[in-house]
Amino acid sequence: MKRTISRLIVLAIGMLATDSLFAQDGLQWAKDGNSYYEMTDKGIVQNVPKAPATVVLTKEQLTPASSKSALAVSSFSFSEDDQKVLLFTDTRKVWRLNTKGNYWVFDKKAGTLKQLGKGRAASSLMFAKFSPDAKKVAYVSEFNIYVEDLATGAIKQLTKDGNRKLINGTFDWVYEEEFFCRDGFRWSPDSRQIAYWQIDAKNTKDYLMVNNTDSIYPVAVPVEYPIAGDAPSPFKIGVVDITAGKTNWMNVPTDKVLQSYVTRLEWASSNELILQHMNRRQNESNIMLCDVKSGSAKSIYTEKDAAWIDVIQLWDEDYIWGGWDWINNGKEFIWPSEKDGWRHLYRISRDGKSETLITVGDYDVMDIACIDEKGGYVYFMASPGNGTQKYLYRITLDGKGKAERLSPANQQGFHNYDVSPNAKYAVHSFSNYFTPASADFITLQDHKPVDGESKIDAAVAKADKSKSTLEFFKVTTSEGVEMDGWMVKPKNFDASKKYPVVFYVYTEPWGQNVKDQYGVGRNFLYAGNMPNDGYIYISMDNRGTPVPKGREWRKSIHHNIGQLNIKDQALATREVLKWNFIDTSRVAVWGWSGGGSATLNLMFQYPEIYKTGIAVAAVVNLNTYDNIYEERYMGLPQERQADYAKGSPLSHAKNLKGNLLYIHGTADDNVHYNNAEMLINELVKHNKQFQLMSYPNRSHSMQEGEGTFMHLATMYTNYLKQYCPPGAR
Repeated sequence: MKRTISRLIVLAIGMLATDSLFAQDGLQWAKDGNSYYEMTDKGIVQNVPKAPATVVLTKEQLTPASSKSALAVSSFSFSEDDQKVLLFTDTRKVWRLNTKGNYWVFDKKAGTLKQLGKGRAASSLMFAKFSPDAKKVAYVSEFNIYVEDLATGAIKQLTKDGNRKLINGTFDWVYEEEFFCRDGFRWSPDSRQIAYWQIDAKNTKDYLMVNNTDSIYPVAVPVEYPIAGDAPSPFKIGVVDITAGKTNWMNVPTDKVLQSYVTRLEWASSNELILQHMNRRQNESNIMLCDVKSGSAKSIYTEKDAAWIDVIQLWDEDYIWGGWDWINNGKEFIWPSEKDGWRHLYRISRDGKSETLITVGDYDVMDIACIDEKGGYVYFMASPGNGTQKYLYRITLDGKGKAERLSPANQQGFHNYDVSPNAKYAVHSFSNYFTPASADFITLQDHKPVDGESKIDAAVAKADKSKSTLEFFKVTTSEGVEMDGWMVKPKNFDASKKYPVVFYVYTEPWGQNVKDQYGVGRNFLYAGNMPNDGYIYISMDNRGTPVPKGREWRKSIHHNIGQLNIKDQALATREVLKWNFIDTSRVAVWGWSGGGSATLNLMFQYPEIYKTGIAVAAVVNLNTYDNIYEERYMGLPQERQADYAKGSPLSHAKNLKGNLLYIHGTADDNVHYNNAEMLINELVKHNKQFQLMSYPNRSHSMQEGEGTFMHLATMYTNYLKQYCPPGAR
């Protein structure tokens, strides 16, 4: 789960440019890795290093015969033989991302553009993809899987029992949110079969959101949503023959009472699947091979952890699993593990009987950039010694080498790399807190720009550190916990005076605030300029946040959300308040989602410290949030209800002393609005005065509705200025 703010808000603070050179995921590498494609105003263009760009699909070719304008393409992909292009258009949002829309196929040889899914509802197709032999396309529509023959246009429905409560080929809300599972089917290598998930949500209760704004009579909007303590929706893994249309189910073991999860699934060969099976507590992972004919499943690699096991190898919130990392002709695969105290990469044999540690040392692998088996290297991101930064390293795949940093030594900060499949080229982006984001197209081996001119070098040369009002610091609490933080000081700062301080918090396992990248320290919700107005703005990362400081740092929060993270923040704040230029009578804290929960807990558990709080879309009662997230980090509430109660702001609301503004959207399908009403009741019960703003029919990110963001920012800013006045004294 990621109780984080939407990508829209990331855009608002100008940080997206650190992630990619191109907007809207427009970059796509050619299969040989020697060029890349992108969508431009000319159409789909192929870029070859040191050569003019070539238009491979013009605007005219993207224009249907029945239309005067070209398709507005959101994304595209090529068939294995590169002769056909699959185009995704007219997209619609499903939970977090736009995964539903229309699909078209352009055939290069025939010069034809045809829409798929004839007879299906408009913008109802999901996850369409070519078969490996490029003769067919499979997709999901209205919870069933279809396959369409590109030569004849014949459409075959492979599953026929799908509905909102029996989901084929895609997932329910909680699988998507917490496991990043969206595309729920896979073509076999021989193009004859499709493997897929089926999620049975018939016993999962609906959360009912109420739409009071779009009609005179209120409309209930149901979302199947298993809260902490509810058994997960049972899964099945099926393999359907596209000719016979018959599904053979895999015999993946599960606890019939507690249930379990299949979090990853790929084909290991034309007759075998490989999957990751997790128990409900998510502290045991089994990698399994399934024979698609017999359905038999055998475990080849088991890992256990006293806390939990992460199901992905990245901390990037926009990451989508890209497939199993096979090497050695399918005899081994690369797998991450924290079993030695750090997140490292291992070579695991196909039978699971042997493993080789590849990365060695007291550092975490933050993510894999590329596996170059031909060259003998794995490229990965890490930041030994500084949890606020990120760099590219490589190490030999045999585990005998030493990690070699490739990111330039004069570029201290946050790096990202989109590496070509052959590890020859990469799009390299960089920023730090005083250097705006920029990017280069580079040759990876020498880390030099292809065209000889580095935009990053130019940005670094131009950057002026002295003009930044932000600085990084470390603070050690009275319990000996050292935390990283950043601080933005007021303009014309005078250390002899006292200033108000505003703390920005998240504090939970899906949010790292303290990163050395451009845009950090900007308060996107403040309608004005905080440094100019005279505020000190601070954020600190406590234990339990996903910082590359080792397993113990991250997993110490197990069973302790709402307790350990809150104590760390409060004790660190006490150290900060010892600084002579801090006005301890003007101390504010704010956060969104998990940060909203932390804001409430800090206000309620440490009312003597925090005088003003603004909490947005907060989980008030941990029992209301989804089972995958809460049970991963807190355990089952049936077994640890006391911890759930201690970690819930609701249990401490009676202690409120300061000024509180609480904000929530009534159509929040992530952190539901009943959290707000539970808090209201508890504060009313104890005669605790506060201010409330509920936004009708707005979701977790509150991006819907004309004028919403401006209203929210204005309210936030006015409240902060009223109860935590800016300026030196």
